[in-house]
Amino acid sequence: MKDEEAKAIILKLLQEIAPDIDAEELRMDDNIREVFGIDSFDFLQLIISLDKEFGITTPEEDYGKITTLRSLIAYVKIPK
Repeated sequence: MKDEEAKAIILKLLQEIAPDIDAEELRMDDNIREVFGIDSFDFLQLIISLDKEFGITTPEEDYGKITTLRSLIAYVKIPK
């Protein structure tokens, strides 16, 4: 999967979690939770959606590693 494909999927999932945001304005190194004011519950919903969409399992200890769009793209592309 190419980075652009992963990015499009992630932005679509973000839009589903927080429909009031403009996900297209997110820069690669912005902290997603801070920029969009996503709380812990919504972040967990995003993780669950990512796991389902990409066929991965994200352990809780990895949550802190995936705070930006860049880190999310890299994370979902790593073979698990």
